Amino acid sequence: MIRIVTVQEMQAIETAADAAGVSYGQMMENAGRAIADRVKQIIEELEIADARVAVLVGPGNNGGDGLVTARLIAGETNASVQIFLTRPRDDENLTKAKAAHTLIIDAETDAQRGYRVLRTMVANADVVIDALLGTGTTLPIRGEVETVLRQVHQALSDREADRPAPRLVSPSRPAVRRRSGPVIVAVDVPTGLDSDTGALDDNTLTAHETITFEAAKPGLVTPGAADAIGVLHVAALGLPDRLPARDDVRRTLIDAAVVRRRLPKRPASANKGTFGKALIVAGSANYTGAPALAGQSAYAVGTGLVSIAAPSTIIPIVGVQQLETTYLLLPHDLGALNAEAASIVRSEMKNYSTLLVGPGLGQDEVTGAFIEALFGKAGARGGRKIGFVPSSEEVTQASADEWLPPLVVDADGLNLLAKMESWWTLLPPRTILTPHPGEMARLAKIEAEGDRKPTEVVIANRLTLAADKAAAWKCVVVLKSAFTVIADPDGRLAVVPFATPALARAGTGDVLAGAITGLLAQGLDPFDAAVAAAYLHGYAGELAAEAVGTTASIVASDVIAALPRAIATVEASV
Repeated sequence: MIRIVTVQEMQAIETAADAAGVSYGQMMENAGRAIADRVKQIIEELEIADARVAVLVGPGNNGGDGLVTARLIAGETNASVQIFLTRPRDDENLTKAKAAHTLIIDAETDAQRGYRVLRTMVANADVVIDALLGTGTTLPIRGEVETVLRQVHQALSDREADRPAPRLVSPSRPAVRRRSGPVIVAVDVPTGLDSDTGALDDNTLTAHETITFEAAKPGLVTPGAADAIGVLHVAALGLPDRLPARDDVRRTLIDAAVVRRRLPKRPASANKGTFGKALIVAGSANYTGAPALAGQSAYAVGTGLVSIAAPSTIIPIVGVQQLETTYLLLPHDLGALNAEAASIVRSEMKNYSTLLVGPGLGQDEVTGAFIEALFGKAGARGGRKIGFVPSSEEVTQASADEWLPPLVVDADGLNLLAKMESWWTLLPPRTILTPHPGEMARLAKIEAEGDRKPTEVVIANRLTLAADKAAAWKCVVVLKSAFTVIADPDGRLAVVPFATPALARAGTGDVLAGAITGLLAQGLDPFDAAVAAAYLHGYAGELAAEAVGTTASIVASDVIAALPRAIATVEASV
């Protein structure tokens, strides 16, 4: 399990590990080994003969990791390794690096030459290892490191200008792929990124790959940092199996192994009832695709039966898109669900193992009345029963004894709830809420702070806000964005390791809601269902882009089509 720890927590982990017998020197050696092994893989993957590796070494422990890396690469490959020191060092790691026949340049000497050696190193390198500053970085960056960063950026810019990529006359006859610059590998965090907040310095050195150690850091899973970190790797430091300073942290980064353990079993003796029945209340005259996307997604993750409850006027349209679904025709006003539809939905709930409300409902006043009637003015927190007794004679008094199945509320369901006073008291405990930042701002009544819009305030405080509101609302909160956050009322918090523009499309939220609902229908715990579905959804987005060849052309149905491959890959993971 990969934890997400703050700088202070990581320092406590390292202190505890040192006390348990894993010295700081050994941790540094293990960190350098992880980086060196990955750089060797990069050199092999790119088939670089006589590779040139530039290692930028800062004054602290991050620089020490870089020196270990430089020694190992120089001793185990044919690569030419050059080290640039921002400040003179006199330690064992530098001595060993010298003995490995690396070329060492220091900033003090090179400054007198206008940093020509540094710029030449970077411009000619196949791989640049950024070991300037680590997790203890305080922004803004000043002094010698700021100067070095500016020189590195200049070198990269000069290289790109001097060696432009070849122009293709015909896309059908592509030239051999040519790199326009070196592969940049960040040690622990890219220099210029705040490990706790994800804030970026103006001179941040953007990485193609970031190798962090033992645990992810909050700043590495912040949406604004996605482009700066590239591909994220978490490398073990060889710490003891049991270490309370680490193990007591309840924030985790989801990986395939975690999801694989949560996926439902599929026995050969199963029938459709084995895998649950999901009821999806969705759609309106303006949004006929949302119900179909959610239903298709629920089926794609293995649900036994999916029913769509929608305004009767749009059922023929939805039905064309979703052949396997059954339907519940609901009353409406000009294609928008009205309060009378609530009693019909409530009367059918006993036949389903889960309920999704929200995709494509719209926010008409009559639909707001439907939401109020559905969840009830008396609330549901005394148990899992619905407290509202309808005035309509179509549903008898016995309906008050019906049990509300595990619930997911998405999209306009959230927007309509946000208009109700103390809305969370109307929902069963551990209802799954799936807001994007705008919906989260409305649900939590987040206001602008200075120049920051409410959505920006939400994004800047995602982990804390999701955790606090999950506890306050007693709901599972799925706060969507790059690196989606899932928070449980019991204090557990998980982050999805995907940030891809492939999911920046209308309808992909409906796909996620359907996937969560489908796994919930199969009996998963709400937090587990949200975690597994969010991971599969993010992974499917990446797979869809891979299949199409670009993130620009992905639509929500492509993500659904990629879900089976995502599940199969996760099931095969170790």
